Formats: sequence, structure tokens, C-alpha cells
Amino acid sequence: MSHIDPDDLAMAALGDLALDADAAAHLSQCATCADELAALEQTVTVARGAHRAGLATPAAHVWDAVAREIAADRTDADPTDPRLDRDEGRGRVHRAPRRARLSRRLAVLAGGLVATAAVVVLVVTLITPRPIDIATATLDAFPDHPGARGSATLERESDGVERVIVDLDADLADTGHREVWLLTPDGSDLVSLGILDGTTGSFTIPADVDTARFSVVDISQEPDDGDHTHSGDSIVRGQLESS
Repeated sequence: MSHIDPDDLAMAALGDLALDADAAAHLSQCATCADELAALEQTVTVARGAHRAGLATPAAHVWDAVAREIAADRTDADPTDPRLDRDEGRGRVHRAPRRARLSRRLAVLAGGLVATAAVVVLVVTLITPRPIDIATATLDAFPDHPGARGSATLERESDGVERVIVDLDADLADTGHREVWLLTPDGSDLVSLGILDGTTGSFTIPADVDTARFSVVDISQEPDDGDHTHSGDSIVRGQLESS
């Protein structure tokens, strides 16, 4: 039996064709056909598993291999017609070399991999639940920080996790740091969410903190003195209101 037609091998790799008994027997004895089928199956496996692999960028050696295959395709093909080798004297048309045909099929499957990855990214983007804004606050300046202003948004993820996203526009002090807090409306209790590095920050609210009770957002100026209590020097503060 001659070598298995590359189109049949490609279909078999995709699972769209079951090789007959003669082809299966040939495959068990022919290293060339077996290697070609293995290469095609590997490409299909990578394409179909792209979403489980985290859509990682292919390594440099993968693209090098593709480039070598394309170069080989150009080298093996007839210079005047890369697809056909015509023997006018005998009236025959020969197929391009097997290596060239294989590289074209690998290129098609590699293109399928890119398309599959793009589709997976789109689908994941569309079906991934987005956080819901459940409250917002305008943060007003305290007398010691004239001109300061800010905003806060309370959002909830689909898994119930809540976050506060704050934006602050205020002069930066020469020393110390800024800290974000949640307070009760009467100021009798408070919880630190963390240090604000820069002008914008996102802070996960501890699961045991009830934002219905701790509904005031405060950003303070804190000295670097190791004291984890509120300094009393609030820059801005505002009440969260349901969106």
C-alpha cells in the first residue's frame, strides 16, 4: 500500500474520519505516515485545549518550527508553480512534495488554533459575570485639606465578594501615608481596608464586615509611627448611597 493520503490523515486527526483496516495496518508499519498523523493530532489537541491551557502565548520554538515548515514548503515546491509539477511530455500532473502538503495542513490547523483562542477569549469575556455597583459616595474634603475631593464605589462580585474602589484628588503630604477606612455613620466603629498607594485603589472588604452598617468611606493621612489606629486626620469622607 502507498502512503496514506494526507487529506485522510488530517481528517483522522480531527476525528472526522476512521481509517479503514488497510490504512490502519499501513500506519502501524510506516513511520512517515505515523509521524505525520502524530503531528496533526498534536496540533488539534493544542487547539481544542486552548481554553484549559489559559491561552498562553506559544513559545518561541513553536513559531520557529512554523517558519521552518513554511520555508521548506517554498524550497520543495516548483519555482514556477508552487502547487503543481507538470510533466507535459507524459501528460501527467504530480502532487507537490508530501512535506509541502503537510506544512500547508499544519499551517491551516495552526490558523485554527489562533481562531479557537480568539473565540475562547470572546466567549469568556461575554459569559464572565461583571461586578455590580451597589453603592457610590462623593468624598468631601475636611477643613485641613482644602480642595481635596474623591469618590468611592462599592461593588459586589458574583461570588458575593465586595470591594470598594476609591479615587482621591488631594495634595500629597511630605511624609506618612494615606489609609482607607469604613466607618459607621456615627463614627463609633471603624475598619481599616488598607493603604492607598497613589490616587486610585481597590480594596476587598472582609467577609465579616457588614457594609450596611459600615457605610461611610474615609481616607486619612497617617504618620509612619507604627500606630494602626486612625490618626484623626481625615482628608475626605462620604456616605455610601445605593446606586
